[in-house]
Amino acid sequence: MSRSRAHARPRPELFAGRHDVDSGTAELIPDRDDPGGWSVLVNGAPSSYIHLDDPTRLDYEYMQWTGCVLDALGQPGQPVDAVHLGGAGCTLARYLAATRPGSRQTVFEVDAALVTLMRQAFGLRAVPGLRIRTADGLEGLGVMPPGGADVVVRDAFDGEQVPRHQTTVTFHREVDRVLNDGGTYVGNVADTADVRESRVEAAAASEVFEHVALIAEPAQLRGRRYGNVVLVASQQPLPEDHLVRKLAGGAVRARYVPPGKVADLISGVAPRL
Repeated sequence: MSRSRAHARPRPELFAGRHDVDSGTAELIPDRDDPGGWSVLVNGAPSSYIHLDDPTRLDYEYMQWTGCVLDALGQPGQPVDAVHLGGAGCTLARYLAATRPGSRQTVFEVDAALVTLMRQAFGLRAVPGLRIRTADGLEGLGVMPPGGADVVVRDAFDGEQVPRHQTTVTFHREVDRVLNDGGTYVGNVADTADVRESRVEAAAASEVFEHVALIAEPAQLRGRRYGNVVLVASQQPLPEDHLVRKLAGGAVRARYVPPGKVADLISGVAPRL
């Protein structure tokens, strides 16, 4: 084995514990019930779960829902061009590389020290087609060519919230510029029980995209809990039948809110410009 390939092997056990990174701290914790699993916490908050032997394993609920959307892109197994805003352990990028071999992916992660740690611990240089760049997500979109991406995935946080500048109409216009005509945007929103952040962002996305849907647990949408909401947007009709079927059969039951219902939810909600 070449020295470069050996250097790219996953070695999380060498980096177990807490590390200082640019945004605070990052901690790598082994899964006591599964020797192949590792959790990454950023500033104490769960950020990624990486399984060394199974990159298709998505433990977090919102990542499972995002995986359903990624599975619905084009033909099953067909390579895609993907842009990820927010990286950490690159769980979703590893998922796409495994389920759609030949995909070309660019990840923008604002924390340079976290990028270095994740590359070293999880051998990310060896993931085919994956490039990781140190940049804020919106700045990263600005250097991407127009119409080149099949999907843009945003999973970026500033503390417990999505960075405010990545929830605006301006941001969604930049996403739309980078996507091709049939491209899809997927955004993870951490929301409160009143689902306000999701509605504000859906209002912003609706200023740009023809079709905007939401995915969440039913209890979240009924205002009974804090949790993650996944926003899905495109200029083309979304694969609703596929998503409803897959989400209903998942480990955690999720509700697909179609564009018509989203329009009702955001009635009177002012988007961030």
